[in-house]
Amino acid sequence: MFNSTTRRAALALTSLAGVFAPVAALADQPQPWQYRFQEPATDIMREIIWFEEYTLWFIIPITLLVLALLVYVIVKFSAKANPVPSRTSHHTMIEVVWTVAPVIILLFLAVPSFQLLERQFTPPSEAELTIKATGYQWYWGYEYQVGETEEDAISFDAILLPEEGRPAEKEDRSVYPRLLAVDNEVVVPVNTTVRILVTAGDVLHNWAMPAFGIKMDAVPGRLNETWFNVDKEGLYYGQCSELCGKDHAYMPIAVRVVSKADYEAWAGTAQASVEEANKNLMASIDAKNKLASAE
Repeated sequence: MFNSTTRRAALALTSLAGVFAPVAALADQPQPWQYRFQEPATDIMREIIWFEEYTLWFIIPITLLVLALLVYVIVKFSAKANPVPSRTSHHTMIEVVWTVAPVIILLFLAVPSFQLLERQFTPPSEAELTIKATGYQWYWGYEYQVGETEEDAISFDAILLPEEGRPAEKEDRSVYPRLLAVDNEVVVPVNTTVRILVTAGDVLHNWAMPAFGIKMDAVPGRLNETWFNVDKEGLYYGQCSELCGKDHAYMPIAVRVVSKADYEAWAGTAQASVEEANKNLMASIDAKNKLASAE
């Protein structure tokens, strides 16, 4: 009932809008005075937005109905208009309506809600890449499982970039915003199922990426698992979303989604030097941007 043709068509149109959007719109970040969601980069986030809009078709009429009933009761049964109070103790029809109607409404909300919840915890395919994200006070540490031995692993920390003394390639505040840019972004390939194992090394944290539809608690001594499959290349930002101490506001999350060829080149170099891999990746991206501008 809820996986209807109309719903699938709406999701498809959203996806097509992203495909034909300008290159600059293929990644998103928080904007001043923003009150809506960020541009979705995964099917899960598109379904979350659909579900939010779907629930509004119930919330708004119910809110207006309750407001109308309150106004009616205030006017109709005020002491002035109704000096002798009614002694009605019950009304069978009213009892039936306000019992059955909420049950039906909750059913229409529960079914798609549980379907979405199942989708969030059920990857469409086996993960092609696994990354462990560990929250610390106050930065994130990442470990890539890319080989059979520890020597093959890629690991680095992602620390907030200061306002002063940034590297030259990250001076552009429109691309690397204040309080969101980090020294080492998480690099993942586009159109790839990525498993994220989330934990913490000290206190509770939360790995949240709005454009992906992800918000996963990082609990010391426990591994929580989530996944994403991003269909748009670009640089995406999130933040720790669990109050974790005085510098909670200063531990951002940055994920750079690149082509599979660029990711393979980055991963091959990052096994020896993450810094060198990032430099090469930035050079490749800049070259592509210049070529696109020239065209």
